[in-house]
Amino acid sequence: MKMNRSIIISVVATVFLSSFNILMASGNGNDPGVRIVWREGEVKGRIEVQNATLSHMFLNEVGHESNGKAISGNAFRIAKVDRQALALYFSGAQTAPGPEPSWVTVRTGQHAFSFFLRDVTGTNPIYIPAYGVVVVPTTDLRSYSEVEADILSRGRLTKAARTDLKPEASFEQVAPHTRDMSCPILLGLGRDMRMFEITEELQDVTNGEKWIKAVKSGCPFTIPETEGNSNSYLFAVGRGVGPLNNIRRWLENGTLPIYHSEMCDEDMVYHSVWFASLENGSLMEEQVEGTDYLISDASNYRHIPNPEHQKQMEEKKKETSAAAQEVVLYCRTHIVNTGQAPCYAWLKIPRSFVNNYRYDPATGYSGFTPERIFCVSLLDGLPVPAEEMAVLIQPGDTVCLDFRLLHEPVDAARAAALREKSFDEHYAACRVHWQNKLSRAAQIHVPEQRIDEMLQAGLLHLDLYMTGREPDETLAANVGIYSPIGTESAPIIQYYLSMGLNELARRSLDYFFATQQSNGRMGTFGYMVETGAVLWNVGEYFRYTRDGEWIRKMKPGLVKACEYLMNWRRSEQSEQSMIIGNVEDPDDYYRQFMLNGYACLGMSRMAEMMRELGEPEAQRYAVEAAEWREVVRKTALESMEKSPVVPLSDGTWSPTLPPWPEAPGPRLLYQKAENFYSHATFTLIDALCGPVYLVFCEVFEPDEPVSQTIMNYTDELMYQGHSGFSQPYLGRMNWWRALTGHVNPFIDAYYSTISATVDRQTYSFWEHLYHVSPHKTHEVGGFLMDTRWMLYKERGDTLNIFSVIPRTWLEEGKEIRLDGVQSYFGTLNVSVTGLKDGVITATVECQGERKPDSVMVRLPHPEGKKAIAVTGGQYIPEKESVLIENFNGYAQLRLEF
Repeated sequence: MKMNRSIIISVVATVFLSSFNILMASGNGNDPGVRIVWREGEVKGRIEVQNATLSHMFLNEVGHESNGKAISGNAFRIAKVDRQALALYFSGAQTAPGPEPSWVTVRTGQHAFSFFLRDVTGTNPIYIPAYGVVVVPTTDLRSYSEVEADILSRGRLTKAARTDLKPEASFEQVAPHTRDMSCPILLGLGRDMRMFEITEELQDVTNGEKWIKAVKSGCPFTIPETEGNSNSYLFAVGRGVGPLNNIRRWLENGTLPIYHSEMCDEDMVYHSVWFASLENGSLMEEQVEGTDYLISDASNYRHIPNPEHQKQMEEKKKETSAAAQEVVLYCRTHIVNTGQAPCYAWLKIPRSFVNNYRYDPATGYSGFTPERIFCVSLLDGLPVPAEEMAVLIQPGDTVCLDFRLLHEPVDAARAAALREKSFDEHYAACRVHWQNKLSRAAQIHVPEQRIDEMLQAGLLHLDLYMTGREPDETLAANVGIYSPIGTESAPIIQYYLSMGLNELARRSLDYFFATQQSNGRMGTFGYMVETGAVLWNVGEYFRYTRDGEWIRKMKPGLVKACEYLMNWRRSEQSEQSMIIGNVEDPDDYYRQFMLNGYACLGMSRMAEMMRELGEPEAQRYAVEAAEWREVVRKTALESMEKSPVVPLSDGTWSPTLPPWPEAPGPRLLYQKAENFYSHATFTLIDALCGPVYLVFCEVFEPDEPVSQTIMNYTDELMYQGHSGFSQPYLGRMNWWRALTGHVNPFIDAYYSTISATVDRQTYSFWEHLYHVSPHKTHEVGGFLMDTRWMLYKERGDTLNIFSVIPRTWLEEGKEIRLDGVQSYFGTLNVSVTGLKDGVITATVECQGERKPDSVMVRLPHPEGKKAIAVTGGQYIPEKESVLIENFNGYAQLRLEF
């Protein structure tokens, strides 16, 4: 095709002049330029630039190539944003990947924001609909509405929106795609720090070898004979480690800390039953004296006592005598020949990991000396003939191998008495011991066997790790191998409160007063966030119990803790009245939002509690909490203005927040050259200890736009699926989802987190997603509280029930029951019967003076249908819920579909 020469010259001239104008304006043809286009209204403000220089600024006519009116300085005003855009040109810009990038802050009266220069492209413009603004290259001449139309036409959705369009997740759906984290099993008595950890089917330890480690509060210890090594033993049955995955493991009734493991070595089946009991009488609660919290603290990992606490520990050690009886690990293995021909079975009784011991086949004793026996082993009731042996078993016959392993060695006389003990009697007593503990708690039943079992097993796992002297002394709500931590013990204590175990919760809180420093600081782990978290936890205890008598008893400690926080804040006046400190393992000493959030929350709860009790400190604490909260809010919003926006998967861009105001933006964006990769993730500080806590700690309200912003970008940028990295239960995203009714993302995160952190057979939780820190009770508490929030959650004067339950729980024949659970409003009883003949029915009972003003009950149809007739309240179809206003303490609901 031919073109007229004059037209060609005209086009070339136009392109040349346009390029020349841009080049002259920018001062450097290689330096970037951007256009900022607003949606509506008059806009005025100023431009701030980091790591670059603002060379020129123009008011451009939308849709025109001309540079338009030049603006001197960095202030601007646009009267008609539908006609004019702001063009910026820079020199010395750093747009390559890496630290110290160039970024621009656009400060306006209403919505200030920041962006990296290197992020500006025409293909994926910076589009912030919440602020009504887009940022594009200067070569992109489109209006706001044109850019918006282009992005919306692509039909992209956020991660949460895509999840909302999918069927609800289930354990069976997510489990094949998440980590399968087999975990050691822990057995003990509860209250007593002496426990046993059994490892099999983990990493390289599989299909026969079983490692048994005697532990104190979950931590290894030494005895004189082990020469500085842990007190550990090896036990094996079957032919050895083979190619097949042939071990099955479970808890008694799916819930009790009685461990079953079964190995099928072709025709030979080895079924072992393990439990912990006492050396003398059968296991009964009144015989469990427990371990003083000071003694268990001394054995815990990374315990950091203050000098006053250290002195108490040393004195307690001196006055503590040897235990009157040892804790014993009972194990019985039935070996059955299921084949049709005689077949050998192989076994190895427990042996020490050091070689300075011997086995006596005449007595069945394994020991270092005759006075230091560590194990008694029997085969069909008689001493095992040899430490390692083969036994020929006829078809259908069974051989019974017993051993009793002592936590620490005993003399021959005590070993002889132990040999005569009845396995069956101890086994039966152990079952009763743990069933009794469950029977004292409120009852929750959900129609999913795994979750139903995990709720009961989880409560007992918390009990296993809780140490303290019975019947009424201080208890330590240990978080796995660690001593109580103000933040991480909170879900443990609050789940006890939810289950009506108020005494356990109160005695657990006593720990923080018993270890409080003279200056008022609470906590023994070294995290500076603990004092505020403990005060919040005490406030939660009062919300559940209204136990004014105990609060007044503890008031001197509470006042000291409040004064400590207030004095700390006063000492930081030069830092805008926010305190400086660390919150987790990385020792980042800044004005962390999590640290200050918990301090605000703790002071707020103290003000609320003191006001209800008529105490004179109430007003002062209320003023302090309000002022502190306002400072944190203001600082956070200012930090959001300077923090770079990030892209979301729907084509929009979101403002962000750093974890502390000293940072220029989210730490994982690496605006500075630093190394902080920790706990197998780049996301630890931002996602697990960052701005999400501004919402959890009530600095921002859950429904505020800023809260939605924080949760959206955190979910998109820092979560896999909808669950966090490393230690997912440390985040508080699912608390917010439950509170605000984000059903599908909650359920997806709920099952993904469970399946990846829990042993799917024995329900023990790992702390981290990489086989570090097993039996972590903070994670157990996290799961339990997630389930509690799924089933019922308070918000103001309203009680929300079943707000994020899976709809499959209301299928035909299924039932949910909450019997005697505790809430801010008192005791709660709820029952719901799943769909039957097109009807779902429910009852809600919450009597007493504290009953809620209104109750919202979500009753989703299994197939998503909406009810056609409802009795008992006002039906809200978009929420699949029934609102009961002016609740009188009891309601019956009926939904017809």
